Amino acid sequence: MVKRAVALIKAKGKEEAFAEINNLKGAFIDRDLYVSVLDEKGVMLATGGNARLINKDLIDLKDTDGKFIIKEHIDMAQKRGSGWIHYKWINPTTKAIQSKSTYVEKLEDLIITCGIYK
Repeated sequence: MVKRAVALIKAKGKEEAFAEINNLKGAFIDRDLYVSVLDEKGVMLATGGNARLINKDLIDLKDTDGKFIIKEHIDMAQKRGSGWIHYKWINPTTKAIQSKSTYVEKLEDLIITCGIYK
């Protein structure tokens, strides 16, 4: 899903791509999977996970174990360009706290992510 989001941003631009990523019935939400886009400062630009987070500074967001997950997203993107990070998060389908692995990919000044629950 991240690769498809990157391709859409490249083809259609941020505005059109973000609208589709935010669309709860769109191509970037599938059960408990959803794409999110952050800037390099930790501001949520688009997400299918929780619309209330859009335009919020999430740099200090922690998981249930106290891990700074957005800082880790940014660090992975800036140092490696892409990769996986692991943390605990609330599954939007089950509402339970679960282990989550998120794929992170940098595109210019954007960080595109999608995670899976274990």
